[in-house]
Amino acid sequence: MSTVPVLIDFDGVIKLGEKPAIDAGKFLRYLCGNKIPAYILSNSTLKTSKDINKFLSDENINYGIPAMTAADAVLNYVKQHYQRISVYCIDSIKNNFQGLIDDENPQAVVIGDIGENWNFKMMNEIFRKVISGADIIAMHKNRYWYPDGKNAVLDSGAFIKAIEYGSNKNSILIGKPSPVYFNTALGFLGYSSDDDFFMIGDDIENDVNAAQHLGGKGVLIYTGKTKFSTTETFGKKPDLEIHSLSEMIEFLERMKG
Repeated sequence: MSTVPVLIDFDGVIKLGEKPAIDAGKFLRYLCGNKIPAYILSNSTLKTSKDINKFLSDENINYGIPAMTAADAVLNYVKQHYQRISVYCIDSIKNNFQGLIDDENPQAVVIGDIGENWNFKMMNEIFRKVISGADIIAMHKNRYWYPDGKNAVLDSGAFIKAIEYGSNKNSILIGKPSPVYFNTALGFLGYSSDDDFFMIGDDIENDVNAAQHLGGKGVLIYTGKTKFSTTETFGKKPDLEIHSLSEMIEFLERMKG
């Protein structure tokens, strides 16, 4: 069996709406049973790895494959680079940054999802901290997402772009498609982006193309936001296109030979 590590997007691949994909358990069990190194990744800034593991356990499909969200990756990053930060995200995630928060003199402003609580006062507050010298740390910069699995909603990337434009300062992106995120996960598995790896995702830009830019193989799955008929409008073609995780099992089986 190939030892090429497999990175797997969570929303749109493992989790569809509020339920697991019909073959998610089968796929995770296959990876575990065949000792294929794997990491579940989520660009969510509303959850941590504990939330993903709880979801998998509640659905009886937790086979011990590690998970990481953009919120986890940002916490890991800021601990290595900053002593004082200001954080804008939901309270349950903000609590993980206790001991680092200094809203009066931050070295960086961390921005994640705030749901429907975005407003002018908050954005102007962030803007003032940034033009006073604070770095912008973006948990992710997704343009939109499907919280209910059906209806598109503006994501935090749209608001971060406004802060960047106003301050004329680029953010430091940690979540996908940033190489920081992929390299963090691969590093935890004992690999680097210099090694071959697969990235399975439903987002051709943030999952597939991002992995390809690092030298990995991008696998586009048509169970989430990207629909089969729209792929011709995108740039670089995926290395592999599948319609289910069962098809990925079949592909990995063929690699054995």
